[in-house]
Amino acid sequence: MVPVWDEMAVVGRVARAHGLRGQVIVNPETDFPGERFRPGAELFVRRGGAIEALTIGSVRFQRDRPVVAFRGLGDVNAAQALAGLELRVPLECLAALPAGTYYRHDLVGCSVVTEGGREVGVVTSVEGSLNGSRLVVGRAGREVLVPLASEICTTIDPLARRIVIAPPDGLLELNE
Repeated sequence: MVPVWDEMAVVGRVARAHGLRGQVIVNPETDFPGERFRPGAELFVRRGGAIEALTIGSVRFQRDRPVVAFRGLGDVNAAQALAGLELRVPLECLAALPAGTYYRHDLVGCSVVTEGGREVGVVTSVEGSLNGSRLVVGRAGREVLVPLASEICTTIDPLARRIVIAPPDGLLELNE
């Protein structure tokens, strides 16, 4: 059974072909690249409206990026055809996270409001890593960057699609 594209999590993007044997370099979008990009792992791409399953045959890491060979793709032309494509996995394949941590897709689309009830905008993306992330909040055609820190993001409720913040003075005005 092929999963629904919009019900899967992005775990990386194919940057480009690598070498002549069908390998690709992946820009990972996961905090668990060693677990996600391992031989035998199944990833999905969408080409021409069709969702395809790809199985990793081999992988090695070069400068923190996986160099992946997919089973059945053995030449540079097949690898080049994957350039720019997102790599996704079904949500049920994601590891459970500790309390107080979230997957990026859990936060994208959440409305952001201040503790005083002022609407800030909607999270359009999450940038950074485990050591320092920030929310990119769309606001009246502009973006506001909000550090993803417990002192600022006082309530995060992905199920309610809502994040309450206590912004320090001047944070929301930085991009106005």
